Amino acid sequence: MLNNKEEKKEQNAVYLLPWVTAIAMLMQSLDGTILNTSLPSIAKNMGYSATEMDSVIVTYTLTLAMFIPLSGWLADKFGTRTMFMIAVFLFIMGSLFCALSVDLNTLNMARVLQAVGASMMVPIARLAILYQYPKNELLKTMNFITLFGLLGMVAGPSLGGFLSDNFSWHWIFLINIPIGLIGISMAYRIMPNFKHAVGRFDFRGLVYFSLALISITLVLELIGNGRPHMIVILSLLFLFGLLSLFYYIHYKKTEKPIIDLHLLNIRTLKIGLMGSLITRLGIGGLPLLLPLMLQTSFGYSASVSGLLLLPSALSNVAVKPFMVSIIKFFGYRTVLISNTILLGIVLIILGFVTKETPIGYYILLMIFYGIFTSVQMSAMNTITLSDLDQDTASGGNTMLVIMQQLSVSFGVSVASLALSLFQDGIFDLDASKAFQYTFIALAVFTIFSSFTFSKLSKTDGGGYM
Repeated sequence: MLNNKEEKKEQNAVYLLPWVTAIAMLMQSLDGTILNTSLPSIAKNMGYSATEMDSVIVTYTLTLAMFIPLSGWLADKFGTRTMFMIAVFLFIMGSLFCALSVDLNTLNMARVLQAVGASMMVPIARLAILYQYPKNELLKTMNFITLFGLLGMVAGPSLGGFLSDNFSWHWIFLINIPIGLIGISMAYRIMPNFKHAVGRFDFRGLVYFSLALISITLVLELIGNGRPHMIVILSLLFLFGLLSLFYYIHYKKTEKPIIDLHLLNIRTLKIGLMGSLITRLGIGGLPLLLPLMLQTSFGYSASVSGLLLLPSALSNVAVKPFMVSIIKFFGYRTVLISNTILLGIVLIILGFVTKETPIGYYILLMIFYGIFTSVQMSAMNTITLSDLDQDTASGGNTMLVIMQQLSVSFGVSVASLALSLFQDGIFDLDASKAFQYTFIALAVFTIFSSFTFSKLSKTDGGGYM
């Protein structure tokens, strides 16, 4: 009888584990977008200008870059459940201290604590999924948890504006606490505490790699904020190149490096990482560009522009039940090549939307954008991890998280830079059509990623089928 109870508990744990990961995805993606629309309210409340609040974003991003490489080693050393619970606890404590902040310095310190937790939450939760499920169940499972990340990205700006306008900015941080406590409770009862043998901690490698990430992240932040100080940027790029070289030399001489570059010999991992990066250069700036266009060019309020993003979120949800069937029927190669082209076409059409465009036409475009984005994210993430095993899962998963974090910054920076250049009338183009030109430029990046995915074979990802 006891064995039957234990077996039933284990079955429930297997069934509910994706929900733990989904909670982590939702918290992190919400936190990454909800703050942007609330920064003016925070600045006004604390007595700062809006431009002075940039450090709140930069501090968080740099801390993520520093600690993400640690997540896989810590999880393998101390256990996935233990480290996940610690990560979520740090995140909600950081969120609480953010809400209690009285000035910019205390807010920045709280954001550091919050980012330390965020840097481990999703990587460790997804690593537990990789260890728990056989390959033929990973596509369905990853498809499920990706949905919550996409929902957070779309809902974040609207939710941030709503909470700031109707309550106070403090609630954009306080909302993380009950969600995080639910995540900790579920993880304690559900998540297995997977451990794997690890070598001596590669402190020198962490220093080289993290500082290189911080250097390139600072470059992206400077470009994205429209402050292209060329001497500073060139200096940071030089530092990035130097640290990358140091890390490569160190990696060649180290038995257990913090990031094992040898994993890039796994063809699907390499193609997935590269294709994902290029794709996100095109679509990563959309959560910034669309509300900006709707508010500054079309004159919609923040609430209305947020509602106009809702169709993409709903279509994301609607297509998820069919995702596994779509990929099984067409295969990863066909899906990724065709879908990136379709995404690019949607971006081009969005560039020609004007204030006089019928609202129904815009909503239809957002539905297609949501469908294609949903397919793209699920397919890219799963093909990247498709050929990893128990020995390579931790390192490959960490690489994917690092790439995703960088590509978000890359996407926003590229979109911001392109828009500012077109608004300045580069190449003597009509500045009033800056948004149109920006969408077309981003579409080129998106379509270009189809060439990367063409290197996949028709049988790649077959283990998921």
